[in-house]
Amino acid sequence: MAQYSPVLNVMMAAARKAGKPLIRDLGELENLQVSMKGPSDFVTSADKRTEKILIDELSRARPGYGFLAEESGAIEGKDRTHRFIVDPIDGTTNFMHGIAHFAISIALEREGQIVSALVYNPATDEMFTAEKGHGALLNSKRIRVAARKTLSHALVATGIPFHGHGDAARFQAELDRVMGQVSGIRRFGAASLDLAYVASGRFDAFWERDLAPWDIAAGQLLVKEAQGVVSDLNGGPDMLDQGSILAANDALHPVLLKVLRAAGKS
Repeated sequence: MAQYSPVLNVMMAAARKAGKPLIRDLGELENLQVSMKGPSDFVTSADKRTEKILIDELSRARPGYGFLAEESGAIEGKDRTHRFIVDPIDGTTNFMHGIAHFAISIALEREGQIVSALVYNPATDEMFTAEKGHGALLNSKRIRVAARKTLSHALVATGIPFHGHGDAARFQAELDRVMGQVSGIRRFGAASLDLAYVASGRFDAFWERDLAPWDIAAGQLLVKEAQGVVSDLNGGPDMLDQGSILAANDALHPVLLKVLRAAGKS
């Protein structure tokens, strides 16, 4: 039986509580798809409600901790050494369309270091967790990154810039370079789950730009604790500040980084 720290138990309980209404919402969204009004207002309120549940539950258990959350922004706590980084629904477009691929993402930052993380998809009841120095788990079973050593065998995930957001030309150049060298590319639309899937060996690698800290704070620790390698797209450690990320195993990471850098020079 997996042993979780007290704070990770708190995070898991908060995610499960916030996730239950989202499962009901998912059924409702399938009905809203055919209405003229559409589901966007419904999703906005679900996002805000989910974040409120998470902040309320986490604050009750850890009073004084700060927050960095998608909807609420930065919330200063009395305890300046700890803050939770929260994404209430990563993959909102999927959720809005009734697609059961979205996640609640929570990371705990201690003195600038991510020390605990979870990515939870309520629709599939998959709970990915990690604690610094203690490995990564999926529903209490140990996970590791895939062992493939060659790009030609690799299944790679990415995120595509959407209308008016990000550098579409740069992405196209990167996609062209990577696509010719791998076995397949996937775009699932939730960065936290893409990283969780790298950690569990489902994807061999993932790269994306123009991400917010709450998109990747939890997922990057999952990959590290699953024996993977994570960097920003300059090869450095500043994923949260740079907003870019590359995650893979130790064999594929340097090769993919070289390919993506070459795309930037073309």
